[in-house]
Amino acid sequence: MRKPQLKLSHAIIAMALIGAGAVVWTVGAALFSGASQGALSSFAVGEMSRFRSADTPPPQPRGPILTGDRDEVSLADWRGRVILVNFWATWCAPCVVEMPALDALQARMGSSQFEVVAVSMDRRIEDAERFLTEHELEHLALYFDPNMNMAFAAGARGLPVSVLYDRYGREIGRLEGDADWASPEAVALIQAALVRF
Repeated sequence: MRKPQLKLSHAIIAMALIGAGAVVWTVGAALFSGASQGALSSFAVGEMSRFRSADTPPPQPRGPILTGDRDEVSLADWRGRVILVNFWATWCAPCVVEMPALDALQARMGSSQFEVVAVSMDRRIEDAERFLTEHELEHLALYFDPNMNMAFAAGARGLPVSVLYDRYGREIGRLEGDADWASPEAVALIQAALVRF
């Protein structure tokens, strides 16, 4: 009599483990499908109406950029954080219009989980440095592409372009042209990215 009971309890345990595995797989699939490329499309409204998710986005650029202290870093140094990489230049009129809003977004949302990484595509780092100082943009750190090709490596067709990357360096989506990044729609988009990615 004990042998059949032993087999029955083994079967019950096996069924419980299979059931638990199915639950874990279902929850995991739901979480990852929720973080699909189009997961933020419902937030592409108002000021963010030009925000687009790409079906096959280019990989995150790997080239070096310089900080204001002239230290060399790369976008990979931000792994673990959601980042909005903005490619801009002082000679680009829409970029100049957009920079105060990016500064305001960084002031409001900047944290250990999120940063606006504004990468200057100017010829000289001093031009970008002077621009940030003259326009009193105090919340954006200075980043400069010494090779002047990072925006092209990111697939930019012009300036400005803002690319939102998840914590693993994968592109979530992008917005080409200038936008009011201090708007409620922009804040909602970033908040959604922080929750989902």
